[in-house]
Amino acid sequence: MDFSDVSTAVGWIAVVLGTAVAFTQYRRMSTRGVEGVSFATWTLFIYVGIFWVVYGASVHSWQLVLGCSLTLPLQLLIWYRLRPWEKIPANIYAFLFIVACCLLPALAWGWAGAVVGVGIGGWITRGPQLIKLVRSRDAAGVSTSSWLTAGLVSGLWVVYYIGARLWPVMCVTAVGGSVSLVIAALASWRHRQTHGAASVVDFSPNLGAFED
Repeated sequence: MDFSDVSTAVGWIAVVLGTAVAFTQYRRMSTRGVEGVSFATWTLFIYVGIFWVVYGASVHSWQLVLGCSLTLPLQLLIWYRLRPWEKIPANIYAFLFIVACCLLPALAWGWAGAVVGVGIGGWITRGPQLIKLVRSRDAAGVSTSSWLTAGLVSGLWVVYYIGARLWPVMCVTAVGGSVSLVIAALASWRHRQTHGAASVVDFSPNLGAFED
């Protein structure tokens, strides 16, 4: 068994784990409500998910196609619960954001530009959460386990992308996963400062940064 076989298997593990995390978030929001969930950020998740499905099909990465296709229906159900018909400005904002981060780079530099643009957009959505944790001792609503899992899933995808020789997406995923792990570490530290040994372990929906 060579590395390409291992990376292919790791890719399927990433599909399963990523889908399980999305389903956990969906169940949590279904039972606890969507209060505090950013509509603009969730709209961006959907746009980005559609992009990865199309990109995965173009490079014949069926792990990527399936991984995003399985989570998109759950994201759409959550998006519908956020009442999109009442948030026209946020819809426009999210659309313009994805045009700037995805469509324009794609027109200028092809798929590689689109991948890097989407990656940068993902980093931007994490930025405010990271800044908040650095500046404030309050980490209420920030789930350490959610960000840690997001980082670990990104790590699995990085292994798969290396084996598939998808270098642009590997780079942006590695950076995004690293940021997620930094956020998880900071959140854990802030929770310990506030609650001692206790930490937030539930799967919080607050994985985005844009507020409506």
